[in-house]
Amino acid sequence: MADVVQGGAVASHDVQSLLSSPDRDFLVRNNGDQVKVDSLKGKKIGLYFSASWCGPCQRFTPTLAEVYNELSPKGDLEIIFISADEDEESFSGYFSKMPWLAIPFSDSEKRDSLDELFEVRGIPHLVVLDGTGTVLTDSGVEIVREYGVEGHPFTPERVKELKDQEEAAKRNQSVTSLLVDGSRDFVVSSDGKMVPVAELEGKTVGLYFSLSIYKSCIDFTPILLDVHEKLKAKGERFEIVQIPLDDDEESFNQAFGSMPWLLLPLKDKKCEKLVRYFELSTLPTLVIIGPDGKTLRSNVAETVEEHGVEAYPFTPEKFAELAEIQRKKEESQTLESILVSGDRDFVIGKEGTEIPVLDLVGKTVLLYFSAHWCPPCRDFLPVLTEAYEKIKAKNNAFELIFISSDKDQAAFDNYYAQMPWLALPFGDERKKSLNRKFKVDGIPTLIAIGPTGRTLTKEARNLISEHGADAYPFTTEHLKKLEKSTKIELDEEEDEEDDKAAGEEAKEGGEAGEGWVCDGEVCYKA
Repeated sequence: MADVVQGGAVASHDVQSLLSSPDRDFLVRNNGDQVKVDSLKGKKIGLYFSASWCGPCQRFTPTLAEVYNELSPKGDLEIIFISADEDEESFSGYFSKMPWLAIPFSDSEKRDSLDELFEVRGIPHLVVLDGTGTVLTDSGVEIVREYGVEGHPFTPERVKELKDQEEAAKRNQSVTSLLVDGSRDFVVSSDGKMVPVAELEGKTVGLYFSLSIYKSCIDFTPILLDVHEKLKAKGERFEIVQIPLDDDEESFNQAFGSMPWLLLPLKDKKCEKLVRYFELSTLPTLVIIGPDGKTLRSNVAETVEEHGVEAYPFTPEKFAELAEIQRKKEESQTLESILVSGDRDFVIGKEGTEIPVLDLVGKTVLLYFSAHWCPPCRDFLPVLTEAYEKIKAKNNAFELIFISSDKDQAAFDNYYAQMPWLALPFGDERKKSLNRKFKVDGIPTLIAIGPTGRTLTKEARNLISEHGADAYPFTTEHLKKLEKSTKIELDEEEDEEDDKAAGEEAKEGGEAGEGWVCDGEVCYKA
């Protein structure tokens, strides 16, 4: 029988009894073939807990299959699919994509017992056993995601070795260590030529992580293209190497195929390694590598969007200079500098009436980034409408402008019809600059602009949600008073609750009964 050693010791199992049942001594392939369990003797085994209804499982399975297909020809590894599907049709459809073995769907008792034995609390989950049935790791999913085939043989020692290698690579980082992989020592030019990575040494290099399905990448690319062309025209020693994260070559070529810079080959293993190495968390990301091969900046995409070519050469001194420029800009900010662009010097009211931005100067103005398709936006709208109407009834020097992220004009019209305030016209180019300026990365977002045109707060949504119309006029002084009065009210409520609780405790006998210990709101047997 399977032997699970408790108390933190390594668990060991008899594979025959672990994977067999009294009336079954075989596993199955997706073509129906049966494979005797005893044929796995001496092999490393991965127990793969997964299900077709699980999105993360669907995304992980192809990665695991790639690792399996590379390692299985050596003959010392097998993976067993243990399904959490609810019906055989779903199991069969999902299993058809897998090149390994499975516990038959009909043996639900064995599948359930394995779930319990290995304490599976979430999927995908991969437990790896060595040739003797000893558990090497129950973190197989994390190891495969992070290291792929390099994680083999999936031991703690191997993981430590890889982490040590990564630390050493960071200490000794160079353009070559970042971009060369195995026998590939080149990047590819826009016309398909192989350019030796060695030619990039001594240059400032931007690593551009992109994905064609991300609209933010599509929007950022022309801005980066402009910077690239201007720096090349000046003769600066600057190169961009695109790190494509696309799986589909056609989509990538359609979005980025005509770019004049260098790139790593599509689906090159180094792409995923660099994602891990730089701990990528957002797209687009533009990592800057200095002439000495060290990382200058982990992501300058927002800076490039805001300052363009003026951000070069991305040094600490340059960023200090940009910060000072930004500070002065904010000090001199006006409503016109935010909302006027070329001949776009108006917002719209109901029925599309054009309202000059000049008419709003001297007022407190809220900028409301929202969309009908966004459930939190729809939930917030009645709260905001109530606060707006109360503020407007008392003070006419107040206005709100809707800045839409709706997908089409019809959706915009339907949503705006529910609002009593002003708006930017749908599809107005000013939305992009406003998104960049206020770093809007989620909706609903509510920005408060004061009568002088300077930003009062970017947290107006939270303030309205908590205080309603009382949040007006959103100044620092007013918010401090509001916070102070709210704290006093909360303290009074807490005192009342404490008095009430003390009275109730007295009625109930006060101290806990013998053999019980009371902690907070719960009493436990001692």
